[in-house]
Amino acid sequence: MTGMEALKDKAARTTEHFDVLIVGAGISGVAAGRHLNQQCPDRDYAILEVQESFGGTWLTHKYPGIRSDSDLHTFGYSFKPWVGPPIATAEEIRKYMGEVIEENDLARRIRYRHRIDAAYWSTPDKQWALEVTRLDTGETLRFTCNFLWMAQGYYRHSDGYTPEWPGMKDFKGLIKHPQTWDPDFDYTGMRVVVIGSGATAATVVPAMADRAAHVTMLQRSPTYFRTGRNAIEIAEELRKLQIDEHWIHEIVRKKILYEQAQFSKRTFEEPDKVKQELLDNVRHYLGPDYDIDTHFTPKYRPWRQRLAFIPDADLFKGIASGKASVVTDHIERFVENGILLKSGKVLEADLIVTATGFNMNVMGDIAFAIDGKPLNWADTVTYRGMMFTGVPNLAWVFGYFRASWTLRSDLIGDFVCKMLNHMKSKGVAQVTPQLRAEDHNMPLLPFIDGDNFNPGYLTRALPILPKRGDKPEWMHNQDYWAEKDEIPATNLDDAAFAYA
Repeated sequence: MTGMEALKDKAARTTEHFDVLIVGAGISGVAAGRHLNQQCPDRDYAILEVQESFGGTWLTHKYPGIRSDSDLHTFGYSFKPWVGPPIATAEEIRKYMGEVIEENDLARRIRYRHRIDAAYWSTPDKQWALEVTRLDTGETLRFTCNFLWMAQGYYRHSDGYTPEWPGMKDFKGLIKHPQTWDPDFDYTGMRVVVIGSGATAATVVPAMADRAAHVTMLQRSPTYFRTGRNAIEIAEELRKLQIDEHWIHEIVRKKILYEQAQFSKRTFEEPDKVKQELLDNVRHYLGPDYDIDTHFTPKYRPWRQRLAFIPDADLFKGIASGKASVVTDHIERFVENGILLKSGKVLEADLIVTATGFNMNVMGDIAFAIDGKPLNWADTVTYRGMMFTGVPNLAWVFGYFRASWTLRSDLIGDFVCKMLNHMKSKGVAQVTPQLRAEDHNMPLLPFIDGDNFNPGYLTRALPILPKRGDKPEWMHNQDYWAEKDEIPATNLDDAAFAYA
């Protein structure tokens, strides 16, 4: 019995059918709903969300100082101006998303506490069937849809990634991961060690420094950071001139996107010069005697891993004040009173915060099958990082690493709506990406080129991610400046799409 047949056989279950089902009510899922409202108003759809409310990351992450590491003029939606500071708190972002939900009548579409356990595609029925658990009642529900829009993000919200170090059970203090942080936890007066050097660690360290006895950022290797005022000068100037916020939003977005594209280009063309500029900026705050070479000089070129923005240089100001410090070393083992380092030094701690990254998942850890055969995503090839060979009527929102995630959410939203309308005009019910005749000798490579971008959460997940090719259509391009023209210009009658 196929998965679809098994679901049909359980007639006692509640069944609902929709033209489109969106998975996730985070930043991408809310965007998907708005795009459908505007471009496909005749489609009936619902949004299934496992959490108790909307927001995704901005709901589940509650660690000290939680904020965006992208500017909200580009992380915000193209269709709704952002009028606050460019680096925003989780609370500010959720307020903005709530306004989008209200303004676009999305609340009635969202089903909270709905966890999707399995998804089965039936070619005879030309639809997906989803096995769903309603977490507030324990019911098992059944949904069917013609098109599945995966907007659930890329990491597991229920637990963060924490390596297993020797001696962790010997430590007498507390170990916490930022992803599962209790906002009521009181760390006043504690000696805190934050393991990690990415955007989360750079946020947590200055946020905790005022209340903790001392905060130490322990890193194996340094990260590149950029600093600046948490403000956009041109936006401030245009507001003084009482320019309409929609105009300001468009102008500021284009300016930021252009500057980001130019900076990213420079990291490839003149990496040494960009590196020196970044390090000089750090030296400006920490002084000429600080050991920049050890603690803030990565071995890789800028942008090979995500480059975090530090608003108002708060991390460096915390270090300069003596409330925080940085140690660059490797962990030998945990001990009763802290961490023994390879150098022989012991970092004493009452609290260890493991800001060590995410556990990536693929398609929400949902069990997928096509016509009864389990689907292994690593056997597929990605079409522009949003559809997959052999997988019908499904789109995945996977954003940018070097630019705001939401930029790609909007591009994919336009693409999916265009595809749905194209299918309607052709009178077809199914679209499946496929390699064209000229693609069959194409080399199949890991999802992301490690020489281009190689954070730990991504490299750990490469064995379960789809493959990419060596042509633009068959890879996830990190260049928004190119994709903003290429994706809208996609020929939907190209041989890469098989219709039925």
